[in-house]
Amino acid sequence: MALSLRGTGTSSLVASMLYYIGRAAVRFFLFVFTRFEVKGAENVPRRGGILVSANHLSYMDAPVVGVVLGRSPVFMAKEELFRSRFFGGFISMLGAFPVHRGRVDREAMRRAEQALFRGKALVMFPEGARRGQDTYVPEGYVGAALIATRSDVQVLPIGITGTEVVKGWSWMLQRPKITVKIGAPFSLQNVNGNRRRAELIEQTGQIMDRIAQLLPAGYRTG
Repeated sequence: MALSLRGTGTSSLVASMLYYIGRAAVRFFLFVFTRFEVKGAENVPRRGGILVSANHLSYMDAPVVGVVLGRSPVFMAKEELFRSRFFGGFISMLGAFPVHRGRVDREAMRRAEQALFRGKALVMFPEGARRGQDTYVPEGYVGAALIATRSDVQVLPIGITGTEVVKGWSWMLQRPKITVKIGAPFSLQNVNGNRRRAELIEQTGQIMDRIAQLLPAGYRTG
């Protein structure tokens, strides 16, 4: 697959600089206001394209994932976040790009595949939206499986607990326990033909199951 990489050097450098500055700030914030724990950090590949899939409880999940990866990520984010010119511009500089949920977004697919082709860590939340509660819904969108198989990259599952309490300001006084558990990368078999949709649904189930295995029993449903 031929992908144009022209014009990406400067923006990539800016995104990387902002990532490391932001990473240090978020790490300090988590150290002060939470009891933060990371398990399985050794499972994160140091280089090469990887699709990162995590459960989604809070707006804190994206910065938390960015901190634990230890490498500059690219985020696929819902397009509603880009409606604010200021906020949308800011997260774009950090490497995020929009996806329209509920339909095939070919531009988002192209950008996702391009990021993986460049050896980036692409972060997706297969649930599609934060749940705002301490339960994990095992059904997910097939986009993560589709992108992983089309790009021939492994999936890195991540389970997050504790961020659901991050609401308002009072939570800071409680120093909640936030735990991030990173599983081993795994591959999905690339399939084609008449059963493509059925296979993608099955592979999405595999991704969701791997994430569920990283969560305490009390966080799982189904």
